[in-house]
Amino acid sequence: MSTDHIVTELQDRVLTIRLNRPDKKNAISGAMYKAMGEAFSAANHNPEVRAILFTGTPDCFSSGNDLADFLNTPENAGGNVIAQFMQAMVDATKPIVAAVAGPAIGIGTTALLHCDLVYAGEKTRFQMPFVNIGICPEFASSLIAPAIMGHARAAELILLGEMFSAAKAREYGLVNEVLPDAEVQAHARAQALKLAAQPPNAMRTAKTLLKRWTREQVKEVIGVEVNHFVPMLKQPEALEALTAFMQKRKPDFSKFS
Repeated sequence: MSTDHIVTELQDRVLTIRLNRPDKKNAISGAMYKAMGEAFSAANHNPEVRAILFTGTPDCFSSGNDLADFLNTPENAGGNVIAQFMQAMVDATKPIVAAVAGPAIGIGTTALLHCDLVYAGEKTRFQMPFVNIGICPEFASSLIAPAIMGHARAAELILLGEMFSAAKAREYGLVNEVLPDAEVQAHARAQALKLAAQPPNAMRTAKTLLKRWTREQVKEVIGVEVNHFVPMLKQPEALEALTAFMQKRKPDFSKFS
């Protein structure tokens, strides 16, 4: 499946995968997940691809899931296309460089945990608001976030679900470097070109070794999280949060125990 909301371009051995739905702040639909999963998977088997640049539009990486599409499409609610996308990112053999500007919400943050290099604009704002909307962390963030930043910092970001700055993301180890917003795309592409110029077999082997010791655990954690995540979408807390979101009001969790 292809979609105009995911743009791919192969140039100078760098495959760019771009979220391109600016009118919806790059909210990710089921069709977009499928297109991204196919693009990441195809890159593994294309010898012309030496590196992947994963990005959004100049002023927004992603506002997370398209909630209306997510809830109204049965295969999305079951997590099938999302699981395929996650599997494709985890199994990527080529290095992934992310260029992030503007909002990076929900999976817009957790997907970065599976990139090899991440560059963010000064005005980028990150958030993992899963608990806030009555669900749980996803994309192995419950494993990877504590591993890279420590339990206390991960708990702060996941349990409170508050927005945090690019400076904090760098301090916590989520991003490699924070740059002026206008420079992020060019810098990330320059880094991807450096990776693409490296010996390809050595690059694939090095990445495989870096990921080897945690890959199976990451896949296991993704499955465990999904087993909690999907049923929680239908539970009263999530329904209250999502209804409040649609009604543009603050959710009320006072009646739950």
